[in-house]
Amino acid sequence: MRKRPVIHYRSCIELQGTVASALLGLTLLGAQAIEAQTFDEARAAYNRGEYVIALNLLRTLAEQGDADVQALVGSFYDEGRGVSEDDSEAVRWYRRAAEQGHDFAQHMLGLMYLLGDAIPQDDIEAARWVRWAAERGNDFAQFKLGSIHEQGKGVVQDYVEAMRWYRQAAKQGNPHAQFNLGRMYTFGRGVAQDDAEAIRWYRRAAEQGLTVAQYMLGLMYAAGRGVPQDYVQAHKWTNLAAARSSVSDQWREDAVRTRDEVSSAMIPAQIAEAQRLAREWEPKQASAPAPVGDEP
Repeated sequence: MRKRPVIHYRSCIELQGTVASALLGLTLLGAQAIEAQTFDEARAAYNRGEYVIALNLLRTLAEQGDADVQALVGSFYDEGRGVSEDDSEAVRWYRRAAEQGHDFAQHMLGLMYLLGDAIPQDDIEAARWVRWAAERGNDFAQFKLGSIHEQGKGVVQDYVEAMRWYRQAAKQGNPHAQFNLGRMYTFGRGVAQDDAEAIRWYRRAAEQGLTVAQYMLGLMYAAGRGVPQDYVQAHKWTNLAAARSSVSDQWREDAVRTRDEVSSAMIPAQIAEAQRLAREWEPKQASAPAPVGDEP
């Protein structure tokens, strides 16, 4: 059983634009044409579900030193796509790309150190690689670095530093970082306790479909924390969280219980309105990134 979720590398074959940009920088047009053709063939094979062929073609490019493709090959081994899942090979390819400054590969290598996947578990080494990726602007790495500082894994525990990295990722639209910002405001960790700010960040994450944020937003409406008490909104958000979360999610039962408790205080017309709002809800795309230096 895997110890960590796989983050698909830019929807895997969406890497086309990145690789195409890199190919444009080649000085030899002949080499550019050959590599571009090879990548196009790999992309076509991937889209047909022929992952073995896609991997073999990509590996040819990766051996030539292209960091983008090396990271992509690493993700194939990481996911077991077109090949048996192999963390050791994933580490090898991620490391080759990471040492060239590839932020996704640096982040993934950090996660593998964090959990000891095919390499000795090492919190300090994990924090080092994740930081490099975060400093290059990778929002997943920024979120993870915030978590590392919050938990004190490989670094001195520092809520203020955790807030700084969560905020940078949140401003790029990362819903997990937005939720964690809300949580930090709720409990006053690294920042003054502020329910209104917590609500603002929970809402951003909830509107993107993060179920735990939907649950927390509903809970805040039910309790009237940071917003006027509103049972219709509380029912809507807890109902969404309950319906959309996995049975393995720890908060699912809490969301169901909160929704049912709120229902007992509502009249039928209010329940019908809340259910209508939940049915009509659609996730929003993350907003355009704000300048990292700006305060919310």
